[in-house]
Amino acid sequence: MLEKLKKMISAADADYIDIRYEEKKTTTVSMAGRELKKAGSNSTDGFVVRALKDGGFSSVTVTREEDVPEAVKLAVQGASAMAGGGKNVVLAEVEPVQGYYEPELRGDPADVSLEDKIALLKKYNFIMLDQPEIANTNMVYSEVDREKFFVSSEGTSIRERVCTVSIAGEVVAGRSGVTQNVRAAVGGANGMADLLDRDDVFLKRAQIARQLLDAEPVKGGTYDVVINPSLTGVFIHEAFGHFSEADIIEDNPPLRAKMAMDSKIGSDVVTIVADTLIPNQVGYYKYDDEGVPVKTVPLMVNGVLKGRLHSRRTAAEFGEPVTGHCVAQDHGYEPIVRMGTIYLKKGEISLEDLLKQLGDGLYLCDGKGGQTSGENFTFGAQYGYIVKGGKIQEMIRDINIMGNLFTTMKNIEAMDDHMVLSERGGCGKGQMNIKSGYGGPSVLIRSMVVGGV
Repeated sequence: MLEKLKKMISAADADYIDIRYEEKKTTTVSMAGRELKKAGSNSTDGFVVRALKDGGFSSVTVTREEDVPEAVKLAVQGASAMAGGGKNVVLAEVEPVQGYYEPELRGDPADVSLEDKIALLKKYNFIMLDQPEIANTNMVYSEVDREKFFVSSEGTSIRERVCTVSIAGEVVAGRSGVTQNVRAAVGGANGMADLLDRDDVFLKRAQIARQLLDAEPVKGGTYDVVINPSLTGVFIHEAFGHFSEADIIEDNPPLRAKMAMDSKIGSDVVTIVADTLIPNQVGYYKYDDEGVPVKTVPLMVNGVLKGRLHSRRTAAEFGEPVTGHCVAQDHGYEPIVRMGTIYLKKGEISLEDLLKQLGDGLYLCDGKGGQTSGENFTFGAQYGYIVKGGKIQEMIRDINIMGNLFTTMKNIEAMDDHMVLSERGGCGKGQMNIKSGYGGPSVLIRSMVVGGV
């Protein structure tokens, strides 16, 4: 296939051209309560052609091989039409690479029957449903397997397989007209082994949902809080991570000024890293969809901004290093700047000592949706606890945290020594990116606004 792709673009009249071909197989099994709602697989493939000519840049996607010559022609024509009509596009220089990557999966999902995947989902689903006061579940087995082939006119030639699996959804507890739901998820990029022998995860999530029926809604106010690794990951990804993606701030002068390199935007204990090369993590990949080897990027070191995530285009625009963070959802999309795995570095004290340092406040657990508006954010927590004198007390529910990114970053006081990364990725910036993982330790933040009753 790589040789065939080279021939497809060899005669193109462009300053630069690349082509990506993908074969994508998805398998989905879903359950609602005790009912199996869906089970099946779907295979698709397609081509993405991108061309640069005279400072204009254009892309075309097609699904049939016989349409590729026309796609190449249209991409070059589109680039020519764009030249002079907008921002002059320059691609940062990179060394051509020839690479092949096949993940060492512990149990290749392709070797497991659909019947066995259904049975595994049912097992975990019924573990939760069979617990007292559990009213319903909505659970999904998801598998995405992409085989990618990339060739450029500069000599890059890459083949890479990316495979992720997950079992995720929600469990709902109910009593006397009151319902509470908790999310559950296991998975990763390490094969079926990530999904096996995880009974304890689903049992615990059902138990938390039931316990929430007895919890009191949190009283709104300003609190000192400790957030657990799941909530830390959501906060770092949503509130900070997207501002580290160069295309988000590129045409926003005020935000670009705030996110200028070497700006002090966090407290001294805050170090944030984008590390997509952590083995077996959901965010792992070796090459991005521009054929660039991914690099580990220290985004913030001791509160000071030190790095940013780039495509070749934005790296040239900012005059900063290419990082290999230009990723597409699949063959239907051109790549854009995306996070892989992003996390807040852990500290050196235990969670017990972190809660002692908190004193009186709240311990909040697990992200539950939310939104950002510029530098302001609102996120839900699935559950939490009142903390008095460093000791966890009664459970609370119906929790939202809100604030300003830059203020909150400077209010981070400490973190514990246990880092956890998400097992299921996902980010909907323009396209869905299931290779977007996040995490961190538990974090002590002073003066957090908490919405409640």
